Amino acid sequence: MLRNRELDCTQRANNVTSFIVMDVLEKAKEMEACGEDVVHLEIGEPDFDTPQPIKEAAMGALAAGNTHYTHSLGKLELREAIADFYDRKYGVGLSPQQIIITSGSSPGMLLVFSVLVERGDEVILPDPHYACYPNFIRYLEGTPVYVPVRGEDGFKYSPQVVKKAAGPLTAALMLNSPANPTGAVYTGHELQALADLNQMIVSDEVYGGLVYGEGEHTILEFTKEAFVIGGFSKIYAMTGWRLGYVIAPPEYVRSMQKLQQNLFICAASFAQEGAIAALTSCDRHVAEMVELYDQRRRYLLERLKKIGIAPHVDPRGAFYVLADVSKYTSDSLAFAFEILEQAKVAVTPGIDFGQNGEGHLRFSYANSLENIEKGMDRLEAFLQQQK
Repeated sequence: MLRNRELDCTQRANNVTSFIVMDVLEKAKEMEACGEDVVHLEIGEPDFDTPQPIKEAAMGALAAGNTHYTHSLGKLELREAIADFYDRKYGVGLSPQQIIITSGSSPGMLLVFSVLVERGDEVILPDPHYACYPNFIRYLEGTPVYVPVRGEDGFKYSPQVVKKAAGPLTAALMLNSPANPTGAVYTGHELQALADLNQMIVSDEVYGGLVYGEGEHTILEFTKEAFVIGGFSKIYAMTGWRLGYVIAPPEYVRSMQKLQQNLFICAASFAQEGAIAALTSCDRHVAEMVELYDQRRRYLLERLKKIGIAPHVDPRGAFYVLADVSKYTSDSLAFAFEILEQAKVAVTPGIDFGQNGEGHLRFSYANSLENIEKGMDRLEAFLQQQK
């Protein structure tokens, strides 16, 4: 007998919460379809086109018939290029056999948590955090354990608080640097302190390279007991290419490979050729994009400080600012939609990123300086009416 499909969807599926930023985006698109002019400061997607060398490499692969399955771990040439990149940038020696090419960083996250989390296991997360982390953990019947991170501390973990949150069921500590939604970037000293806690670390470094000011680090400089989730979407403006990677301790790779074979088979072959070009031929393109992001970051922070909602510590990475609007609202979800409907500016409510994100709004500066200025003008006028 068939189940009632509407009522009897698995509890595992029903437990997945919506990704609120997509709800905001979809509402904004509906408004635009009706002729409204909306400024998009909600979505975390580069507004730049994919650099030409990447497109040419992929088109060349397509023209050459390079459209078949690859090794389940990914093309060896790409894994070697990633290993070489980590050696050049961070001084970290990797074997290509530690690297798994995935169809975006999200499948990589699923592979990582699948080999780490048993039913009832705990994963420590910062609060606020990337909205999807808890859903991955709960989907695998694990339990997220939230550690509040404060704006006064630059939204970074305190090792002492993390140590108190850890227990016998702790499977991993989740780290995100540069961070979504806060733009926080951990220093080498701070990463070493977290590595010294002797927990398995899952380090989401998908915004790697988008750092403004002093140099950045990977957790692999400080411990081998770590998984790194990386990707090409953000730094190379390749979101639609759906290509990422995982760097794993060697003893986990075979299990992850078997999951990859069954769940995804492999990442797209011609996209992998584009990624090789990204790593070997696009340093200039990346530098130009990072410079423009930094110009936007500095302008946005200046405006938010003038308005009186800037974070306590300037964010140094990714392309986000988490602004404190607690003097205006304790319901960031309703407030974000009010701003969208009245000011025609799309922003992400802080509650999308956890309870400690309440009273905040996330602004993305992955948009032109002209649009950011327009959005800030509209927001400032809206907030003046709230006083």
